[in-house]
Amino acid sequence: MNTTLNKAAQANLKAALNYYGAMQAKDFDTMASYLDDEICLISPLAEINGKEEVLTAAKNFGGMLKEIHIRSKFSDHDQVMLAYDMIVPEPIGKFRAAALMDFKNIRITKIELFYDARAFEVKKSEIFSQK
Repeated sequence: MNTTLNKAAQANLKAALNYYGAMQAKDFDTMASYLDDEICLISPLAEINGKEEVLTAAKNFGGMLKEIHIRSKFSDHDQVMLAYDMIVPEPIGKFRAAALMDFKNIRITKIELFYDARAFEVKKSEIFSQK
């Protein structure tokens, strides 16, 4: 058994869960502490690069976020996969999503989101604007 691999995977999983916990708490400073300066966010609606741009999108989305329920989690060395439900106001309500996250030195370098984006088309400009 490779305990170094297990420790890295565990640390990255903890960081991923803390990141989403901070998102739910709207603690954007804590969220920022987990992001690499060169982070890439890939979602069905947009692809953005850079810590400030990703944090701005998280703040914009966080304004409508009510709850996050992590349903399942997996970690292997420098990647974490989360499946979760998010609750936002109607007409969207609850939606299911998954995030594949890449890490380097316990910092998130990439987040790839998977969800049905049809319900979010009307909110796209609000979430990904650089206010």
